[in-house]
Amino acid sequence: MERDEVECFLLLAQELHFGRTADRMRLSRARVSQLVQRLERRVGAPLFVRTSRRVALTSLGKQLRTDLEPHHRAMEAALARAAATARGIDSVLHVGFSNPLTGEIVLKATEALRASHPGLAVEICEVPLSDPYGQLRRGEFDVQLQEFPVRESDLGGGPVLIAEERVLAVPSAHPLGARDSVSMEDLADIPLLMIEGELPDYWLEQHVPSHTPGGQPIARGPAVTHMQEALMLVAGGRGALFAAAHAMSYHARPGVAYLPFVDAEPVGYGLVWRAGDDTGAVEAFAGAARKVAREVTQGVRGLRAADRRLIEDHNGTGDPRPAKRQALV
Repeated sequence: MERDEVECFLLLAQELHFGRTADRMRLSRARVSQLVQRLERRVGAPLFVRTSRRVALTSLGKQLRTDLEPHHRAMEAALARAAATARGIDSVLHVGFSNPLTGEIVLKATEALRASHPGLAVEICEVPLSDPYGQLRRGEFDVQLQEFPVRESDLGGGPVLIAEERVLAVPSAHPLGARDSVSMEDLADIPLLMIEGELPDYWLEQHVPSHTPGGQPIARGPAVTHMQEALMLVAGGRGALFAAAHAMSYHARPGVAYLPFVDAEPVGYGLVWRAGDDTGAVEAFAGAARKVAREVTQGVRGLRAADRRLIEDHNGTGDPRPAKRQALV
């Protein structure tokens, strides 16, 4: 049986009207009649009773419709799945995130995709601090939302989706802890915690700068592999942590003061994937992430003054309750 014969038969069995069937198939009435007659010749008996007033199924036509319908639906579903897979949007997408802020965006983008791409399953997992690109290169992640810049020849990426201010996490008892803010030059007064792992020089300079803008060396503190480990060492007076402003909300704790920088460049976040692997699923996720990032940015715009007061309250009292997230720019 030809596919057009099957479709024509099932549509006519539903409509019981040659004109409406022709309209739905975008064919002429004559062509619909030809397809039905060809199928009837193939079967060897009439499938419809035709009069000037009505069209009805014969008993054989009813039997054929009952037998054909589930197979036709299965074929249509199989073709749809194949087309979706070819576009790369009917699959499992593994997405990494580098910190709680990016994790929030990834989670919201995943929720948005459930409605627009129900065939795309998204699994999310945190990117290790000490190995920012390893799981992506090994194929354990298809795409990840992380800090920029990324200067890896085998990795591609999109534009910056969102950016936020920098803060310095210092021991509350340190002289800097009594300040309202710090500058990049103040980094010469306290060692910065290092990050364990074989990391690119530009990546380390972004997270643990070696010199102040004025050229003063910045001392190195102990190396860490996780954020909680870093904050424990900060609270214990072992050094400071160069961090993004969302740390005030997600990692507030007694013994740690967060000080906004007056001159540090914001940190930007964007999507990164293996070069050449920007599939339909990655593109779909990127579109959802862009929309979520815009909503997050608009939701916190204009909060800088309030954030400064919250920082002062938090640092002065050691209150472990989260402060609001620093304004994104």
